[in-house]
Formats: sequence, C-alpha cells, structure tokens
Amino acid sequence: MNKLSCTIVALVVCLTLTAKATTPVHANSDTYQKAEALLKNQIMAEAAWAMQQKPVTITAASSARSAGGLHDFFSEADYFWPDPKNPDGPYINRDGLTNPDNFVEHRKAMIRFSKIIGALASAYKITHDDKYVKQAVVHLRAWFINRETLMNPNLEYSQAVKGLFTGRNYGIIDTIHLMEVAQGVIVMEKSAALDPKTTEGIKSWFNAYTTWLNTSQKGLQEKNVKNNHTTCWTMQVASFAKLCGNKAMLDSCTNRFKQVLLPNQMGLDGSFPLELSRTKPYGYSIFNLDAMVTLCQILSSSSQNLWAYETADGKSIKKGIAYLYPYIADKSTWPLKADVMYWDNWPVAQPFLLFGAAAYQNTDWYAAWAKLDHDPKVEEVIRNLPIRHPLIWM
Repeated sequence: MNKLSCTIVALVVCLTLTAKATTPVHANSDTYQKAEALLKNQIMAEAAWAMQQKPVTITAASSARSAGGLHDFFSEADYFWPDPKNPDGPYINRDGLTNPDNFVEHRKAMIRFSKIIGALASAYKITHDDKYVKQAVVHLRAWFINRETLMNPNLEYSQAVKGLFTGRNYGIIDTIHLMEVAQGVIVMEKSAALDPKTTEGIKSWFNAYTTWLNTSQKGLQEKNVKNNHTTCWTMQVASFAKLCGNKAMLDSCTNRFKQVLLPNQMGLDGSFPLELSRTKPYGYSIFNLDAMVTLCQILSSSSQNLWAYETADGKSIKKGIAYLYPYIADKSTWPLKADVMYWDNWPVAQPFLLFGAAAYQNTDWYAAWAKLDHDPKVEEVIRNLPIRHPLIWM
C-alpha cells in the first residue's frame, strides 16, 4: 500500500471514529416505534388543539405583589402561607403543603406554552407537515422576540415570599417547562417553516437566559443547592445549551453529573436520601430521578455515555431506576411514609421509565410506562413533569 493509500485509509478511519463519537447512544429504534404507536392518537389530538390556540405569554397577567415589570416572570413559593398569628405579616413555611392562593398565572402560561410547542413538535416529527411548525413560530415569536409580549430572560422574581423575598433562587425550577420548548425547536429546526431570523432570536434568548443562570446570584445559588433543585438547574442548562450548540456548557453539565450530582445525591442502594427525608418522599424521589435520567438522555453520546457511567462506589443511573421501579410497578410496597399531599396522583408515565427502557432495552420498564397515565390533569403533577412529549427527546 503506497503513502497516498495509507493516508486515505487513515482519514476514513478518523472520520468514522469521529462520527461514532458524536452519535447518541440512547436511540433504541424499537422502543421509539412502540412508543410512537402508543402515543400517536394522543399527540395528533393535542396538535389539533394546539393549532387553534393563540399565544398567551406572561404579559397577559400580572400581580400587585410582584416587584418586577410587565415582562418579568413572577411566581410565589408554593409552601408559604399567611401566619395565623400575624395575618398581615410575612408568610411562614409549611413544607409540602401548597398554598392555593398564590399567584401562578405566569407558571400556567409557561406550562401551556410548553404543551403547545411539545404537541406541535411531536406532530411534526411524526408527519413532517410544516403547518405545525408555522403555528409554533407564532408562539415562539410571542415569547422570545416580539417586544410587546416577550418574557425577559431571567427569573429574578420567581417564588417570591410575601414580606420576605421579592424572588428566590428556588424559583429557577419553574423554567423546567421551557425545556420541551427548546427541544421542540431542535426538532422543528429541520423545517423551512422555521425561518433563520426566528431561530436566531430564539437562540439569542436562550443564550441570554443560560448566561443569567450561570452568572447571577440566584442562578449560582440554585446551582449549589444539594437536592433536586441543582439537578433541575443542570438539566435546564444542558437542554438550553444543546439548542444553542454550546459544547463547553454541555461538557460542564456532563462533568457535573459525574462528579457532583450522582455521587452526592444517590445512596449506595440507588435511592436519593435528601428526597426521602422530605414530606413528599415518593413524589420527590420520582421527580429527581426523572431529572437525572433526562440529563443522561440529553448529554449521552458514545464518547460520553452517562447511561454506562458508574462511580467508584457503584452508583449509577441504572441503579437509580432499578431502586425506584418496584415502587412504581407496585406502589403498595413503598416502605416509607405516604406523601403529605398528592399521594394518590403518583405515579404517571414517568420519563425515566421510557428513557431507561430504551437505553437498557428493559421490557419491564417499558411495560410499566406504557400502562401509566400519559395525560395527567392534576396541576401539581404537571408542574413536576417537565417531559410530557417524550418522542421529541428520542
């Protein structure tokens, strides 16, 4: 073989290895096909609904208790209530018990937006019909580009507490519902109906928000909380960085999963002790596992396969799913106390079951996911279920 031939062979091998290194490892086609067949009717019905909806952004509602302006997202801490001993004074904490009188209109608008984009992107993925993308563009421009209706790319005023805080870092968890928006854009970006100017505007917004998450006081505080909040911070940053093609940020999230989240949050048995100590141990365990598994779904490639990653003492995402799965399959076997609220509403079709089934080709996990509720109606469940359109993630 001459030098030219050797060079060509070496180049081909190099390109092949590079392609393999960037290929996602979690795309089990059989699992995807079964999930699409199961969900298709629901998706098309949701998309038909979404095609009739007009944009509703945070500018459509406001609260006198917000310290922000018209374009600033505002929410109030769920577990804070008026003090019976001082009704006009600062609110007090009642962990796990949601105050129904809090301002939640901005959160509801964001969840509705997520549902619309998730449904339209799912329908586009199944049908390749540009009409779904054209409708999505109307909503995307309203939230991220149009000056009259856009949301400012920060959460300075989320999860406020009357008399104590105009906003808290814990409110950053509210924007987990923008992840399906970001992922929906990734899916629909292949369509000519999503014009370059709109795409640029959307990515500019998410770049600005990702910068805020990584530089603001509240963003850095949330990053360093030890429980599900830091998991969700990392999950959001990974999702938004993927849309924007920010490899450095993606690598940072991968390292954080391996060096901080998994070793510090998981017990040797696969449980999450910090979640088990809460007043809603079952729901929080599910929520944190969903977030950890979604991180694996976003970040894994053949060069960085988080599905196969294991700490020196044996902690892994597979062990986390294996720990919780029996209590999903048969909730009556849960060994700890029942959650103080919403105990009867969990589980639903948790994404950790589907994504885990695809990654590890586990038919039991898939069967459990397939039998559960894929269209929950309880607001608290929806609030804690950011992945409601799993096909766009596979």
